[in-house]
Amino acid sequence: MTTNGGHEPVFCTIVPPHVLDRLSQAEDPLVHGPARRTLRRDAYERTQRRLTTVVGAPAAATLAGAEPGKPRRTVYDAGHGTDLPGEKARGEGEEPGQDATVNRAYAGLGATFDLFLKEFGRDSIDGHGLPLDATVHYDRDYSNAFWNGEQMVFGDGDGEIFLDFTIAVDVIGHELAHGVTQYTANLDYFGQSGALNESVSDVFGALIKQYTLGQTAEEADWLIGAGLLAPRVTGTALRSMKEPGTAYDDDVLGKDPQPATMDDYVRTGRDNGGVHINSGIPNHAFYLAATTLGGHAWERAGQIWYDVLTGGELDQNAQFTDFATLTVKAARARYGEGAELVAVTKAWERVGVRTP
Repeated sequence: MTTNGGHEPVFCTIVPPHVLDRLSQAEDPLVHGPARRTLRRDAYERTQRRLTTVVGAPAAATLAGAEPGKPRRTVYDAGHGTDLPGEKARGEGEEPGQDATVNRAYAGLGATFDLFLKEFGRDSIDGHGLPLDATVHYDRDYSNAFWNGEQMVFGDGDGEIFLDFTIAVDVIGHELAHGVTQYTANLDYFGQSGALNESVSDVFGALIKQYTLGQTAEEADWLIGAGLLAPRVTGTALRSMKEPGTAYDDDVLGKDPQPATMDDYVRTGRDNGGVHINSGIPNHAFYLAATTLGGHAWERAGQIWYDVLTGGELDQNAQFTDFATLTVKAARARYGEGAELVAVTKAWERVGVRTP
């Protein structure tokens, strides 16, 4: 068990390294150039997180007079440079400006804050009113978005494969959810625990999108990053929770490698042991549980997942079976022996993950 307050260096991106690796091998310089630059920038940022620590920084910011239950958003503009956070573009309560990217980032931060506060009683990602900072227009043709342990950062995409990374509110929610995990279970970013880390972010990213749109589980598309892929790409999104492995199938981008069940679990040393690949399995389990229960997915299935993430029993190196077992326990504790327990148990059975 760990509740170390988010003091581990963290660097989590929405586009997996294996996708950018493939793009970096493309013949078209308009594709391989941005991909290679993005990989280099990600490698640099990842190294920086290992060399630094976020100890004290969030706490100091939180003490600066935050009003409980109110967001404190600041969006910065990097001006296509890489110095963070950049120039302030919009602060909390300020009117929208002319930059649609700034406005989308601001709104996405607010949507994430609202879901966690109103539905789960969590005051910002640390539970204590942590200010939410985001930087847009990061670098040139930067084809990613990331959480670096302290703030969100968005690229504008290369225009060939990826568009502006603020377009999809679930991407914003996904990356901020990495922050929630950082401050709670702090799941190790490797192998199955890393895939759970990614899956939890996909789950809450999807819930934030559905919450913003007022959608039920049946109405939702269960896609992560819909709208991010440029018109030339044959695909709909980065990932599908409904049908893992079907989000894209493109000559340049490749085919979505996510498995939906343990039968197709991918053993690899790449992507931190396949954290963005095997996350399809717990993703699909959540989709199955949520759609079986129906209604708004954040109300029951989402509550169970939140209880596990924040309950203090989830080990840093938790495996799929550990997480699944705790969701069954959480469903029973919150809802008894009813439909919720049955839905969660059967969802894990269908993806091939054992529970007691």
